Amino acid sequence: MQTGKRKTAVAKAEVRKGTGIVRINNTRLENMGPELCQLKISEPLILAEAVAKNVDILVTTSGGGFSGQTEAIRTAIARALVEYTKDENLKKKFKDYDRSMLVSDMRQKETSKPGGRGARKRRQKSYR
Repeated sequence: MQTGKRKTAVAKAEVRKGTGIVRINNTRLENMGPELCQLKISEPLILAEAVAKNVDILVTTSGGGFSGQTEAIRTAIARALVEYTKDENLKKKFKDYDRSMLVSDMRQKETSKPGGRGARKRRQKSYR
């Protein structure tokens, strides 16, 4: 079981021998969210086509929004496929295509500070 993270979203992927079915929170990939998210999630499956056809991937995800979850799922699936196959060529293929497939993006939202609406914005100061 491998994990992927993005902002506050966390995804855990488990790879088993099977027929190429991908389930995310017990929902098939084809029925999940916006089409852009489906395409982003399917990138590691397309790159590892030979392996992906012979395995079932079960993903559980929580936290964040659909975009953050998509990135987390993508990372978790890629890591799980590399761990399942133990193939250095597949790992290199993922890394050459996009490094964020194997390395989680650890950037977080900056916390809001007093004196303003956000992390950096402040109320204007008037001298007159």
